[in-house]
Formats: sequence, structure tokens, C-alpha cells
Amino acid sequence: MVVSVYRSRVAGHCRLVTVTWCKNLLAHGLSVSVDGPDTDSSSSCKVQISPWQPWRKQGSNRFQIGGETVEVFWDLHSAKFCNEPEPQSDYYVAVVSEGEVVLLLGDLRKEAYRRTSSRPSLIEAVLVARKEHVFGKKRFATRSRFHDKGSRHEISVECSNGGGGNMDLDMEIKIDGDVAIHVKHLQWKFRGNDSILIDKRRVEVYWDVHGWLFASGLRYALFIFKPESLSSAGGGGVGDSCCLFLHAWKLD
Repeated sequence: MVVSVYRSRVAGHCRLVTVTWCKNLLAHGLSVSVDGPDTDSSSSCKVQISPWQPWRKQGSNRFQIGGETVEVFWDLHSAKFCNEPEPQSDYYVAVVSEGEVVLLLGDLRKEAYRRTSSRPSLIEAVLVARKEHVFGKKRFATRSRFHDKGSRHEISVECSNGGGGNMDLDMEIKIDGDVAIHVKHLQWKFRGNDSILIDKRRVEVYWDVHGWLFASGLRYALFIFKPESLSSAGGGGVGDSCCLFLHAWKLD
């Protein structure tokens, strides 16, 4: 499952738009929700895409936010998922409010604007957070960007025996194949944090692998990658960074 949270202007106000992609053995799923006027309320549309329901791969839905109509358009008919919950190419998902496309995902941008008959929003949506669930035995990997205009990087977490028995583990966190953080004797340092540089900007990395070491059954570790924003770095930007929450589920 992959959850992405965007900040966009919807129905006259700055709101959070959450896009969730999921998959199982038989189908892919898509959910788009928009925060309502109250902090505890939201409206959403959900789509399930299966081989025997090809008509669900293209469509639209609408709901009300603060008295305004919000529409969601999607075309996943030719989408390439590459065995991932989230499509990698040949698709679009568009959120339309007040005649503007306030959020546009995918590479079929011309088709999206033609289908929605709407103009681009003057305020571009910004990715603010991303949550992923990955599964593995010793290696857990994903790809993500940490800034709105930044490039995508491969992030991987790898565990190995440290030479002191089954409970003596070492952990490496790699960015694009290069070791950024190396933690020895993980059983004593199962919670911690460190700073690394990605795209010449500082990213604070937090980890909690207590579940890996001491829980039973299907268990996960949590990794948080929190980049420094341009505003805090003195660059003048506001809210351009994306925080990654990585849930790494360990399979025995």
C-alpha cells in the first residue's frame, strides 16, 4: 500500500488530499479523499480495478466539500503497475474543483485536461507526506522523492548478522546503492536517528526496529525520512519537502 498526501487549494481553501493505492492478488485499488471543513471530516471516492471489470479502469466520481462539488477523473486502462500498488506510467488521476485541475497525477496530462474540460490551477499541488508498506526478509526497498521538484531516489534497508550470533545484527540504510547510515549491534540501538545529505540537503532519518527484534509473527519496523525544508535552510521556500514513512514488514 502507498499513501500520498498533497496540499492543494480545493473548494476555496487549502486542504489535504490523500491518494491511496493498494493491491492484492486479484485487483488494484484507488482511493482519493479530501479534508472537509472540520478537522474530523473528509469526503472520498474509491475505485477497485479487477481484470473482469475493465470498465472501472476509466471513469469519474463527484462529492461535496464545504458546499462545493469536487470531481475525480481517472484513466487506468493502459496503466503500467510494474508489480507495484501505484502505477508507473500511462495513466492519469485528476481532481477538479471550481473549474480547475487542483491535483493531477500521472503522465497523460493532455488527455486529463481534455477529459475534464478544466484549466490548470494557478496554485500547484505539493506533495507533503508519503507512507509505504514494503515486505521482505533482509532487504526492504522503495523509491521516493524528498522535495517537490527533486528526483526520485532508491531507498533500501538491509540487515545482516554482525558476527556475534543470531541476535547480533547490523543494519545499513542506502540511498541509490550507497551506504548512508550503518548501525552496528542493532539489538542495543533499535531506536535512533541520524542526518544524511540527499540532493545536497539535509534529511533526518529516524528508525524503530524494536518489532523486528522482539515481537513475534508478522512484524514491522518504522523508518521516517524527514527532509529539511528550504525555509528552515534559508532558501526562502515554504513547505516544499516531503516526509517519507516507511513500514518495513519482516517475513521469516
